[in-house]
Amino acid sequence: MAAHRKPRRHPLGGPAARTAVTITLAGATAGTALEGTVHAEPRPTPAQVRAEVDKLYQEAEVATEKYNGAKEQTEGARRSLDALRDEAARRTERLNTSRNALGSVATAQYRDGGMDPGLRLALTSDPAEYLERAARAERVGARQAASIAGVQRQLRDLDHLKAQAAEKIATLEARRKELARHKATVRGKLAAAERLLARLTAEQRAAYNSGDPAPAPADRAGTSRGPLRAPNSRAAQAIAYAYGALGKPYVWGATGPGAYDCSGLTQAAWRSAGVSLPRTTYTQINAGERIPRSRLAPGDLVFFYSGISHVGLYVGGGKMIHAPRPGAPVRVAPIDEMPFAGATRPV
Repeated sequence: MAAHRKPRRHPLGGPAARTAVTITLAGATAGTALEGTVHAEPRPTPAQVRAEVDKLYQEAEVATEKYNGAKEQTEGARRSLDALRDEAARRTERLNTSRNALGSVATAQYRDGGMDPGLRLALTSDPAEYLERAARAERVGARQAASIAGVQRQLRDLDHLKAQAAEKIATLEARRKELARHKATVRGKLAAAERLLARLTAEQRAAYNSGDPAPAPADRAGTSRGPLRAPNSRAAQAIAYAYGALGKPYVWGATGPGAYDCSGLTQAAWRSAGVSLPRTTYTQINAGERIPRSRLAPGDLVFFYSGISHVGLYVGGGKMIHAPRPGAPVRVAPIDEMPFAGATRPV
């Protein structure tokens, strides 16, 4: 009878079933691991590493220029605060002198007893002398009133100075925070670039950081007529300074003489010629006459990237001297190696 048949045992029941499940899971795990191996992220090529490092260094330079600007503003706020404090100290000293003078007058009046003028006239043996003294006292009173008004004015001025100093302190603190933020950004970008560069061999890293050895600049047409002449003695001096800096290291925030960042180099070069440039790329581009690329002359400042984040000193023949990035010293390079953004001739 069908109703009395024993149920059929599954061929993989009991221990056999557990064994099968174990094998299946193990196979699935192995399959997943194998799949992960097959689809693992491919190791970037040296060219890809260099491209990503270039991007990080460019972003770090943007942050560096912001850091330079914030540092300049911080130093300006600190100098302004120091000047306010010095002025407050001088005015406090003058105020104390005025207060002491008023105190002396008040003491003299107290010693005089504050006697009623009519009584003094009755007691004096010389009415003319009394009237003369009274006139002098009136003049002293007028001077005293002026002194009191002067002290009150000094107090108001001092309060104004203290309020200005409080504003400068708040500004200084804000600049310091901004400075720290840009500093952290620069360090983060540079650290990321270093980690990427560590994937390259020593030979590949050396090739990445190598540059032109420092040839003499050719003329604009690339002929054998010799280097272009600087348009004036100041430009010649700036170029000479830049050539003297060849081989010195790039250090972000540095303005020489042992190391430079890009705008630090151009600022120092033109400072040697007696021309004061602002500190950052985005302010240096407005520190002179804007020049089209077709009119470039030795000594002009050449700027790169849409954010005006890099600058070099043009030396002729389509070349510049610049401080490229960490690990790459000050060198001669073609201006075509970066996206050109504009040029300025310092005046």
